Formats: sequence, structure tokens, C-alpha cells
Amino acid sequence: MRVSFDLDEVLFVSPETHKTEPPLPFPLSRIYKERLRLGTPALIRELQELGYEVWIYTSSFRTESYIRRLFRCYGVRLDGIVNGERHQREVQRNNTTPLPQKLPNRYRISLHVDDESVVCSWGREYGYSTYQLNAQDDDWKEKILQKAKEVQEKERRIRAEG
Repeated sequence: MRVSFDLDEVLFVSPETHKTEPPLPFPLSRIYKERLRLGTPALIRELQELGYEVWIYTSSFRTESYIRRLFRCYGVRLDGIVNGERHQREVQRNNTTPLPQKLPNRYRISLHVDDESVVCSWGREYGYSTYQLNAQDDDWKEKILQKAKEVQEKERRIRAEG
């Protein structure tokens, strides 16, 4: 099962409003200015140890290599990345009708974590589960792990019935 995370205001947060991981050492802190929500590397590693693939699905146009390298600095290897450019190329393509800015189910992502309520509401319409995360929450990791387990169990039940 795949779990994806948005970046801005979900994993990349301001130290003025959220608890964050320590900044990277110089000179990496000059290259990668974003600060990770406290517990992000541990959560990603735990999800992967439990057998989940962890993806980033962001509407930002940061390059895939930039995102991958930033997370490697924290000892994390991502399983997949969809940025704004890839979404435009692979999802929106030549459709004249604008599609939502994120469609995780197009990448077989079962659970998407985002801060925007509109993105989370699309989950019901387009057939994927969401978890909305925006405010500082000391229990966010446990809540996402629980939600991932619930989604995985739901998918197992559906496959067993089908």
C-alpha cells in the first residue's frame, strides 16, 4: 500500500508555528532551507518498516531530485515523488477540463496526507482516502499510522469480498 504526503504546511513547516527537526548543518542548511515537521524521518522509516511505500505528492514545482536529496540528508529514501511538473505531464496531459491539482489514485496511492480541505474532499469523489493535517499536533505520527492501518484493512476486506 502507498501513503503519500504533501510538502508545504504538512512535512515542510515553519518553526514559528510547528515543532521541527533540527536544521541541517551548514552548508546543507543554505541549500535546503525547508524545515521538516518534528518526527517526519522517524514516521517515514516506520511506515516503510511496516511495508508501506512512502511517496511525496506535491503541487509545488520543486524538482524530484531536490526533494529526494533533501530527504536523504535526513536519512530517508522515498519510494516515489509526484511534483507539479509530473502531475501536469502525466495526469492533466491534454485534458481541456482542469483536473484536481492532486489525484493520488492515478499513482495507486491509497492514503494521501494533506493540509488542504479541498484536496481531502476530492478523496471521496475520486476514490482515495485522506488525512487532513495542518496544525501543530504532537500525536500526528500515531494518528497517521492508525489511519494507514485502517485504510490497509479496508482494502483487504474489499479484496476478500471481491
